[in-house]
Amino acid sequence: MASADPSRSFMKDVKRVIVKVGTAVVSRHDGRLALGRVGALCEQMKELNSLGYEVIMVTSGAVGVGRQRLRYRKLVNSSFADLQKPQMELDGKACAAVGQSGLMALYDMLFTQLDVSSSQLLVTDSDFENLKFRERLSETVESLLDLKVIPIFNENDAISTRKAPYEDSSGIFWDNDSLAGLLAMELKADLLILLSDVDGLYSGPPSEPSSKIIHTYIKEKHHHEITFGDKSRVGRGGMTAKVKAAVLASNSGTPVVITSGFENQSIIKVLQGARIGTLFHKNATLWEPLKDVSVREMAVAARDCSRRLQNLSSEERKKILLDVADALEENEDLIRSENEADVAAAQYAGYEKPLVARLTIKPGKISSLAKSIRTLANMEDPINQILKKTEVADDLVLEKTSCPLGVLLIVFESRPDALVQIASLAIRSGNGLLLKGGKEAIRSNTILHKVITEAISCNVGEKLIGLVTTRDEIADLLKLDDVIDLVIPRGSNKLVSQIKASTKIPVLGHADGICHVYIDKSADMDMAKRIVMDAKIDYPAACNAMETLLVHKDLMKTPGLDDILVALKTEGVNIYGGPIAHKALGFPKVSSFHHEYSSMACTVEFVDDVQSAIDHIHRYGSAHTDCIVTTDDKVAETFLRQVDSAAVFHNASTRFSDGARFGLGAEVGISTGRIHARGPVGVEGLLTTRWILRGRGQVVNGDKDVVYTHKSLPLQ
Repeated sequence: MASADPSRSFMKDVKRVIVKVGTAVVSRHDGRLALGRVGALCEQMKELNSLGYEVIMVTSGAVGVGRQRLRYRKLVNSSFADLQKPQMELDGKACAAVGQSGLMALYDMLFTQLDVSSSQLLVTDSDFENLKFRERLSETVESLLDLKVIPIFNENDAISTRKAPYEDSSGIFWDNDSLAGLLAMELKADLLILLSDVDGLYSGPPSEPSSKIIHTYIKEKHHHEITFGDKSRVGRGGMTAKVKAAVLASNSGTPVVITSGFENQSIIKVLQGARIGTLFHKNATLWEPLKDVSVREMAVAARDCSRRLQNLSSEERKKILLDVADALEENEDLIRSENEADVAAAQYAGYEKPLVARLTIKPGKISSLAKSIRTLANMEDPINQILKKTEVADDLVLEKTSCPLGVLLIVFESRPDALVQIASLAIRSGNGLLLKGGKEAIRSNTILHKVITEAISCNVGEKLIGLVTTRDEIADLLKLDDVIDLVIPRGSNKLVSQIKASTKIPVLGHADGICHVYIDKSADMDMAKRIVMDAKIDYPAACNAMETLLVHKDLMKTPGLDDILVALKTEGVNIYGGPIAHKALGFPKVSSFHHEYSSMACTVEFVDDVQSAIDHIHRYGSAHTDCIVTTDDKVAETFLRQVDSAAVFHNASTRFSDGARFGLGAEVGISTGRIHARGPVGVEGLLTTRWILRGRGQVVNGDKDVVYTHKSLPLQ
């Protein structure tokens, strides 16, 4: 099956679908009917019908079939002398009258063989001027669909009031493409599929190697960029007519896909959410940027905007954050809707439950994020703070001040709420920002980016925060060491390693979260139970969740430990054992201690003492967050001083390892490295320093006339 496209997750809710079959699909190049192709299409209709879909067809081809038949009859009935005379073009209405019966006879025969009933509905443009006709038409179609009958529509070209089927494009509809679009609105279809002889809408002629298929049509982006070729070789419309019909229907609320009728199982693949053909959707502008810009242009624009942001007053920067918080809450329903579409697509694609959990924006999350942003806004302004003040010489004063790093590139996976936290930190710290989220969160990230950037004042510019939409752009961004100042990858060790190997830009690594809780022999077991349960089940997909429970060997098979293990199992946690725990307690043996479950699972192992626990953590941990539960202060101090992790806790859940909980307002991630920030990285981790020297015309001149004092001065 073709890969599922998150932007097409709405397909799961489609019930009523209209399929328009073009003339080029039902006929061969010589004008005869393409029996095999039409048969394959009918088989797909049969499958959809049996799956409970309400299927409506709009078919072209009658004029072409009639022309082929009349040409043959004319040839048979002509003398040799007649054939020497100039041949007049056959009347289109006559062709339609002759071809209609033959085309419908074919459909009837094929559907009968598939044990499906079909019906013919011929309509003209003028019919739709009559309100009563439209009401009766809807009633008739509803009755047919209730009986599992497939209605087959065609324009009755034989009695159309237009001059000729190929010449007059006036009226309510003007060909079978526009008829299909009109029916989609009249019959309240959930989806319209326009089948053509090409794979979809291309950026240029499909035959040219440089042309690329457009998977999602955005009028503002593509309308003036596309040059249409000739009309259909056998029908009257071609791609221009299909695009007009698709825009009309999609703007009215019915999504449309233009795809190939030659492709095997194309209709089925569209309804499975596969990324084939060209999608027209009224919300498409929310999913993709309107204008393609180079990654360098994006990075330079972010840098320029960040410099304008730094020039604002503290109150002006604060107001931007408050406006962002308000905008998130005002657009919560839209954000949740787009996120639900991502979640549905991820579930349909078979993603693992931990990833789906990280992807989901739960009820209350938007309010929580807005609250964190307001907290961040009300913190002391971190920019242009004087950190140190020194009198270098008489009337020569040196200041060490805080300033933004410049432009940040953040690559993160799954969690769309991370985008909000990172963006708010970038605004507070005065940095430009480029974001690349996982493809599974494309709709969530796009709407969040749109809401946030629209809240940024115009004197800074919405390009302060750029959203990178394709993986290909990452490689180009990693080459921009002259524009981008720091890369922060949030994800697996593999992701961090790949990025470090691909760039000269400094990388602040945020990799695995293999967090340990060690229960010492002196632990208060009730306290230990509370900590262990919280560390594991409060949010199992989080990077600060407990993955390994280390237990002093003296606690083996004690009531207190048994109570903790039973509680974990009761909550649905799958427990695996190290070699000792496997042998003593019978848990399934773990394949590796260096494993981040990110789910309702953990490893249990016994150790001899605190030093053994420390050695285990250093050998198998990820230097993220580790905790000891003990009432022995001496043992606790040994653990706190020797465990070489970014965060080390005594008698507290590992879940506290979080920027917001630390009072940082938010975090761009938790760094497990040592340079230049470590642990939860908030605003301070996104700053650097610069030196400001204030003098009165002093010069060095070989230090002949300078008396250095190097005296510390008060900051105020």
